[in-house]
Amino acid sequence: MAQDDVTQEVKNVVIVGGGTAGWLAAGVLASKLHSSINVTLIESPNIPTIGVGEGSWPSLRDTLIDIGISESDFLTTCSASFKQGSSFVNWRNATDKPHIYYHPFTVPNGYNELDIHACWQTFAKDDEYQDAFSLQAALCHAGRAPKQLSTPEYAHVLNYGYHFDASALALLLKKHCIEKLNVHYQQAHIAQVNTCDNGFIQFVTTGDGNSIKGDLFIDCSGQQGVLIDKHYKVPWQSVEHTLINNRAVAVQVPYAENDNAISSTTIATAQSNGWTWDVGLQHRRGIGLVYADTLTSEEAAIDTLLNQVSLRYPENIQKSDVRTLRFSPGYRQQFWVKNCLSLGMSSGFVEPLEASAIAMVELGLRMLCDAFPQNRRHMELVAKRYNSRFTYRWQRVIDFLKLHYVLSDRTEPYWLAQREPSSIPGSLEELLEIWRYQSPSRLDLIENEEIFPSASYQYVLYGMGFNTAMPATAMTAETARKAQALRNKLKQTQQAYLAGLPTNRALLTQLSAQYSKEHAHAAIR
Repeated sequence: MAQDDVTQEVKNVVIVGGGTAGWLAAGVLASKLHSSINVTLIESPNIPTIGVGEGSWPSLRDTLIDIGISESDFLTTCSASFKQGSSFVNWRNATDKPHIYYHPFTVPNGYNELDIHACWQTFAKDDEYQDAFSLQAALCHAGRAPKQLSTPEYAHVLNYGYHFDASALALLLKKHCIEKLNVHYQQAHIAQVNTCDNGFIQFVTTGDGNSIKGDLFIDCSGQQGVLIDKHYKVPWQSVEHTLINNRAVAVQVPYAENDNAISSTTIATAQSNGWTWDVGLQHRRGIGLVYADTLTSEEAAIDTLLNQVSLRYPENIQKSDVRTLRFSPGYRQQFWVKNCLSLGMSSGFVEPLEASAIAMVELGLRMLCDAFPQNRRHMELVAKRYNSRFTYRWQRVIDFLKLHYVLSDRTEPYWLAQREPSSIPGSLEELLEIWRYQSPSRLDLIENEEIFPSASYQYVLYGMGFNTAMPATAMTAETARKAQALRNKLKQTQQAYLAGLPTNRALLTQLSAQYSKEHAHAAIR
């Protein structure tokens, strides 16, 4: 590489592809980088947003704050609702009542001070793990919102993310980026990718003949992989042997007139041939079935989906309303090649269990902003670290999702295939063996920004009935006192929260009315 290439400053960022990933990237970069760095987004005029990933983690609150979008605008424009975690129904066989457990967004109280597993077994063995030192599961079960009308925007009583209309979010971000953040927008196809002798992309040529130069190109073109796949031909690392699901069918349904409660969680219900998600927005529900095409036909999958829909919406839904989605679970062998970084589905994609897709985009953008390359030599070093970090993160996502399946005792062929010993990663097998003797902790997860913290593993393990031996060290009197005091305080707090927090539906109705009133006054002024 010539010396002038090495020291060439990174001043122009070109994002290829819109959708949620592309416009999140544009918004975060334009709001956080120095104003001397230009951000351009090129969006194909006729490739629609997939619009299925409708759940986020609490991290989206911080991202929207960084971009400068008010929570009331987001909630109203995207018909969004509050998500406090995930709930899992019938992932184990049950005798007298349906099996259900929660993975809430709030870690147990005292988690960083106490061995919560040992305290649970000592002081609250008859309680579900999720309830022993945490309120959030019980409040989700009661349908409570994570805050009150008087709580400031983005602040919370209970930690929360969102359910939202993904297509509407992309449009909101697009409008904000163009009008408020000076993102340059081009609607065009990419006809040609033009590189220097060293393989770095110099400019792309659009279908109408325009040349758009850049120093860093971000591929957000989804499954098309216009740059990372079509141009650089970076191989796809399939994980279909481990995560066997590769198809989904989905439908959007209104609320029934006598049943319009908005769940505080994404509801993941195990079926004989896969699992269904149920995401409640303000105006509708999004319901889908994830399955493996090697074990279930599309027709059978649609029948399962519509049977699930009928439990809360008995009116007829046509099969023609159902969307079908095909995907190959996996990730790129490299995410950043030369001056091209892939984000979103061009980078990797697995089933939507635990809603990690947008979180991975956010983590990628955070790492990019924290170590934004100042020149091409710096870029080579940053890219190397990025590739290592995100290979690790994808492996941890895969382990965590697989954990949900290997703990099931369902006996249908689908569930037996999910537990096939050869499909379980060695890294997860080793952790499961360790966790027979000690509960998950920071000692098991070595990154300083783990995609799923050890508390998440505990919620799933013990929600699914996993047994961990009590530690060899004796519990001290001081630890016992702290644990008992925490539980007593939780009982008092729970009653106050049940009395003081509205339902999701009630709070969203109040916020919508407040938003309409404020905007009416603004229009008059």
